[in-house]
Amino acid sequence: MFSGNIIRFIHVGYTVFNASNKTLLSKLRKQTGYTFANCKKALELNDYNYSLAEKWLQDQAQQLGWSKATKLEGRITAQGLVAVGMEKNNAVIVEVNCETDFVARNKNFSSLVELAATTCLNHTASVPVGSHLSRFQLDAEILKSLKVHDGKTLSDHLALVIGKVGENLSLRRATCFHAADGILLAGYAHPSPNFQSSVLLGKFGAVVAYQADSPSQSDTKLRENLSVDEIGRQLCQHVVGMNPVKIGEVGQDTPANNPDDESCMIYQEYLLDPSQTVGEMLASTSISVLDFARYECGEELLENTENNSSKVAVEIGG
Repeated sequence: MFSGNIIRFIHVGYTVFNASNKTLLSKLRKQTGYTFANCKKALELNDYNYSLAEKWLQDQAQQLGWSKATKLEGRITAQGLVAVGMEKNNAVIVEVNCETDFVARNKNFSSLVELAATTCLNHTASVPVGSHLSRFQLDAEILKSLKVHDGKTLSDHLALVIGKVGENLSLRRATCFHAADGILLAGYAHPSPNFQSSVLLGKFGAVVAYQADSPSQSDTKLRENLSVDEIGRQLCQHVVGMNPVKIGEVGQDTPANNPDDESCMIYQEYLLDPSQTVGEMLASTSISVLDFARYECGEELLENTENNSSKVAVEIGG
């Protein structure tokens, strides 16, 4: 009887231990996304300590990622995603690239793009800016050096994802805005992905900085029951769809002979209402556009734009 109880105790204890290990293994796989074999090895090497096993996996992935990144460096990255992030009086638009559209739809990649956008937002909030509207660019090298909340750089996280997806990836560029009180920022990305994200993601993105000439307009209906915020979003849609080169100014800029060739925003047909121009819409709502940025994933960049990587904010207006 005594011997039987010992055998039963050992058997039950082993079963509980085994079930607990399987739960840890399942959790580790779900949280990290690494293979069954790698997660099992991580747990075994670390006496089934979850935190140590997770750190071991991240360290191994980091090493593997840097190794793959070195091998894959130079391969063309023409696909990817554009992210638009908004927080209080800051906005950013970021482009991160990969080799194939298949990886662009991968959750590991989209999470990296989200991280890049939120990191740029945090960076924007920390940069000394002017009292009106400030804008500055970040190039690939600056982006890679930005610190993330965990103390690592975006370059470290880039290597981790390269190790997971097996493709060359690149942090291409970002444009950051900081607006003073009274200036509004709107963002838009198209097309929207079929998964949840903390930022706006798409192949195209835009940020528009604008203001209502009357302070009371910020919380009133202006046009066809649209609020100032809704008009801001529509202006972003216009920028994405019509690709203006500049805002334009009456008296200094003249309309193109052919409306289809128009690149000046105020003279373009308004995308949401082609019966009027953007300038006419702005005049009817007493809204002024101060600045905008538009990204198209994989687009060719002018050399002077591509190299505009200053950390110093340029104040617009006054």
